Amino acid sequence: MSTPASVNVAVIYYSSTGTVHALAKEIADSAERAGAEVRLRRAAELAPRAAIESNPAWAAHADATADIPEATGDDMIWADAVIFGSPTRYGNVTSQLKQFIDTLGGLWQQGKLADKVYSGFTSSATTHGGQESTLLALYNTIHHFGGILIAPGYTDPSKFVDGNPYGTSHVGGPETPIDDNARTAARVQAERVVRFTRAIKRGLAA
Repeated sequence: MSTPASVNVAVIYYSSTGTVHALAKEIADSAERAGAEVRLRRAAELAPRAAIESNPAWAAHADATADIPEATGDDMIWADAVIFGSPTRYGNVTSQLKQFIDTLGGLWQQGKLADKVYSGFTSSATTHGGQESTLLALYNTIHHFGGILIAPGYTDPSKFVDGNPYGTSHVGGPETPIDDNARTAARVQAERVVRFTRAIKRGLAA
């Protein structure tokens, strides 16, 4: 049973070649270390198998993460906080993550997505590849949900190193694994989400 001190965090992401998956794992592990119960969930793949197999890194990652459960509406209901992750696609979230979000209309109409904490993370192959616009586009959805947006901001000295106040991000593809800056950013973001989710739950309970 959920109590005011307990925090359920759903980390829901899409990743094609593994970068966002690695960030998702860092965030999930950091949230667990901060005392949260965590569900790591992936958005369902929409691309045809032929397209996936045309990219060896995409095919390898799809096979390696096939055992991770796909996200469902039940994960959204269970969660006190949801941290969404997506690579950038032309400065926006992927169709795979957007498709999952678009299936949540019924829960939204019932008010079951409101008053939860939300945050986001992303990656791009190039330095100015749309990371900020992707997170800002994602956060438009949170306003429609009636969610409580918890971004990392410049609240920790490390944020002046990675330079992204909107969420955790990383530059690079499968040939450029996430670095210590991204790992630190993931920890800072996860800890901040857990801390404020716990505070909000306790405040509402009081």
